[in-house]
Amino acid sequence: MNLLFRSTNIDKPNNSNESTLKSSNPFIQLIFDTDQVLQTRKLLDRAIVSAAKDTLSNCKPPALTPSRWIWQLAASYHLTHSTEVLMEEAAGRFARLGRWSLAQWAAHKAHEEQGHDRLALLDIQSMGYDAQAVVKALVPPNAIALLDLFTRSVQTADPIACVGYCYTMERLAMNIKAEHIQLVEAILPSHIDATRCLRMHSCLGSDVNHVEETLKIAATLTSQERTNITVACYETALLYFSSLNENYISEVELQQVLNQLKLETREVLTVDC
Repeated sequence: MNLLFRSTNIDKPNNSNESTLKSSNPFIQLIFDTDQVLQTRKLLDRAIVSAAKDTLSNCKPPALTPSRWIWQLAASYHLTHSTEVLMEEAAGRFARLGRWSLAQWAAHKAHEEQGHDRLALLDIQSMGYDAQAVVKALVPPNAIALLDLFTRSVQTADPIACVGYCYTMERLAMNIKAEHIQLVEAILPSHIDATRCLRMHSCLGSDVNHVEETLKIAATLTSQERTNITVACYETALLYFSSLNENYISEVELQQVLNQLKLETREVLTVDC
C-alpha cells in the first residue's frame, strides 16, 4: 500500500510531540524513516572514508597478474567460507538477547551468503588449478585478519559489531564497478570465466541490496547501538585498507606454489602414485 495516500491529516499537524506525530501519521513516519536511513548512511560511510584517509596515502599494491588474481580468489574464499556459520551464530545470540529484528537480519544474511565460497573455488578451477589445494596452500594474511575480526565480533556477549563489519565489507564491494571487472578479465585468457565471485561481490551483485537492508535495520536502533556499529565500520575499514600496504608475496614465490597445483600436474602425480 502506498503510504503517501493513507492519511488525510498531513496538512494539519497538531501540537503533539514528535513521537505521537510519527506513530499517528504514516506520511510523517515515512519521512522520518527515510531521514534516519540517510543519516545512518552518512554516519557509517564517514567512518569508512576516515579509515581510508588514515591508511591509504602510501598504498602501492603490485600489478595484477593471473597468479595474483588466484591469490585474491583465495582471499575471497577464506572471507566467504565461514560467513553462513558465523551469521547463524550471530542470529542465535541476538535472539537470546531478545533483539528480534537483528536476529532476523542475521538469519537472512546467513541464507543469502550460502555458496559464495564455491564461486571462488569455481573461478580458481576455471583457471586450471585444483581449487581445494589452492585455498589450502594460499592463505592470505589480510583475509585471515579480517576473518578473525569478524569472528570476534560475533562470538561476544553483544554481537552488534558484526553489523558494522558486514556493512563495511559490502559497502566496499559496491565500489567495484563494471570497469574494474573488465580490467581483471583483460589479464585472463579470453576463454576463461574467473570473475564469478567478483561479480557477486560488486556493484553488479547482491551486496547493493544487502547494504540497503543493513542500513534500514541500523536506522531503527538506539543511538548507542549505531555508535557501536560506526566504530566497527571504522575498525573493519582500517584493517582492510591497512592490509593493502602489507608486504606482498612475490610473483616468483606465488608461481612456485601454483605450479604444483595445476590440474594436469596433480593428475599426473595421482597416476604416478
